Amino acid sequence: MYDDEDLEEIRESGEQWETETLEPTLERRGERRERFATVSNHEVDRLYTPTDVGDLDYLEDLGFPGEEPYTRGPYPTMYRGRTWTMRQFAGFGTAEETNERFHYLIDEGQTGLSVAFDMPSLMGLDSDDPMSEGEIGKEGVAVDTLRDMEILFDGIDLAEISTSFTINPSAPVIYAMYVALADQRGVPRAKLRGTLQNDMFKEFIAQKEWVIPPEPSLDLVTDVLEFSTDETPRFHPISVSGYHIREAGSTAVQELAFTLADGFGYVEDARERGLAVDEFAPRLSFFFNCHNSFFEEIAKFRAARRIYARVMDDWYGAEADASKRLKFHTQTAGQSLTAQQPLNNVARVTIQALAGVLGGTQSLHTNSFDEALALPSEKAVRVALRTQQIIAEESGAADIVDPMGGSFAVETLTNEIEERTMRYLEEIRSMGDGSVRDGILTGIREGYFHREIQDASYEYQERVERGEEVVVGVNEFTIEEDTSPDILQIDETTADRQLGRLEDVKAERDDAAVADALEALREASERGENTMPYIVDAVKAYATMGEIMGVFEEQHGAYSESLGLA
Repeated sequence: MYDDEDLEEIRESGEQWETETLEPTLERRGERRERFATVSNHEVDRLYTPTDVGDLDYLEDLGFPGEEPYTRGPYPTMYRGRTWTMRQFAGFGTAEETNERFHYLIDEGQTGLSVAFDMPSLMGLDSDDPMSEGEIGKEGVAVDTLRDMEILFDGIDLAEISTSFTINPSAPVIYAMYVALADQRGVPRAKLRGTLQNDMFKEFIAQKEWVIPPEPSLDLVTDVLEFSTDETPRFHPISVSGYHIREAGSTAVQELAFTLADGFGYVEDARERGLAVDEFAPRLSFFFNCHNSFFEEIAKFRAARRIYARVMDDWYGAEADASKRLKFHTQTAGQSLTAQQPLNNVARVTIQALAGVLGGTQSLHTNSFDEALALPSEKAVRVALRTQQIIAEESGAADIVDPMGGSFAVETLTNEIEERTMRYLEEIRSMGDGSVRDGILTGIREGYFHREIQDASYEYQERVERGEEVVVGVNEFTIEEDTSPDILQIDETTADRQLGRLEDVKAERDDAAVADALEALREASERGENTMPYIVDAVKAYATMGEIMGVFEEQHGAYSESLGLA
């Protein structure tokens, strides 16, 4: 953007500024610390000038919003057309209680639902499984059968609402329940909108929720992708999730690199299944964390779009614009929330949410200030939602497309993040002899991802312990008084009510129809067919979550057992 003569003049003027203006100031008063770095420990310079982005090609590297390489945003008008989808993660207790929270959020102005499931549901277990004791409805809603899904969405128009399901090992079953519920209500499958997380690579890398080994887990992910391409074209069958990678302690670059690698791995598996990239890629979505380092996070999102567009083109031959346009959901960093002085979290979440907006997110979840202590209360949820609404309606941040574009600092950070991310991607690809998918599977088996994240997490905690990383209210600016807010309490009768409903369903259903549906699913899986149509049939017969996932566990064995963990 600047010619060589301009850059040389700026460079010389910068050297003069350092000598005549900066150095005397440093001699008199110095700076707050010797070294300045992001949460990811990426060192940042004191000042950025055109000399830092002298090689930047505006049209090639930035372009315009809605055009390749999408650095400045996936759509031409961005939030001037419509604001991001405002989602609040909700789910606790029974389906009735969560349904009540859904209606509350919709009444308060939320524009999309996001469902949290309890641990048994996440792990493909029924509420009456001995392993579920003490966990029913505790960190999300309990869903055992289609009956729970019917209650969960009572009074909610499936054709009008967009619903996100944060679930992975048992994602095919939850998706099948949603499809079955639409069929039951006469809602055309083609009208269903929403997102299924369904990201098993991320589980083996970071979050550690799994049922069966990586390869058959990947088969189920692709089953959902293939089925949804034909049946629910407006529904996103995979939300490739970096959120949990970051929550496990990764750096921003590791989060971006490992997330994009996972996405490219799914692309490769789908192509091997025989799907054309432009047939399914437009419906892939991504899910990122947004941490405290404001400019690093904005740069991360901009770099993500640019890398994705180029790789989808160069490596996978994508031709459609929609196949190269990365779209993502953002959640503020749960890891950053503190139990000490929890109201401080309102400020943290606001900064993180604003970074997500300035980075061009398509939907946003703002954490509630009390989430370091318990599931969010209604008061805290309302504050979190109002935070988004204030940013959208009062701050002006939504009025300019990519307002950070052209910032010497942000463009430099974007370039640096892109370069370091690509180094990771090439390393993973080489581990798979040219295949990102195989590189991920190799990395999972050999503990590569765990070591990288563990080292980064340990290094961060050391900086906190040494006081180099300030956490307000924890290692600085502490107070003695109790600042804990009133927190949400889960009704102790939740488990009994859920177990009672499950018992009623089992007593009322046609056992022969259930057995036939499960046997058909078992045979289809053994033949290597797409299992989704059979899972939908089993769900409609009111087979339980545990019964359906048990078919796959019987066939492939439990991954925990193969690791000696069960």
